[in-house]
Amino acid sequence: MTRTVYCEFEKRDAEGLDFAPWPGEAGQRVFAHIGKPAWAKWLAHQTMLINENRLSPMDPAHRRFLQEQMLAFLFEGNVTQVAGYVPPEQD
Repeated sequence: MTRTVYCEFEKRDAEGLDFAPWPGEAGQRVFAHIGKPAWAKWLAHQTMLINENRLSPMDPAHRRFLQEQMLAFLFEGNVTQVAGYVPPEQD
C-alpha cells in the first residue's frame, strides 16, 4: 500500500516517498512533506546544479550547498538558475 502525504511543493495530496532521501532532519522533513513527483522535479534540478557548477557530492561544502538548494526549491519555491544554462529541448 502506498503512503500519501500532503505535498508542500505541489500543494496537493501525492504519493509519498518510500524512505527519507537525505540524512538527518532535512531528510525527515522531505519524507514527511514531499511527494514522489516533486522529488523527481528536484532530482532533475539537482542534476543540473551538479553538472553546471561542477559539484562533487563527496565535498562537504557542496553537499551543504545542495541541501540548502533542496530545501529552498521544495519548501520555498526558490529556484537557483545557473548563468548561461540552456535547458535541453523537449521532444
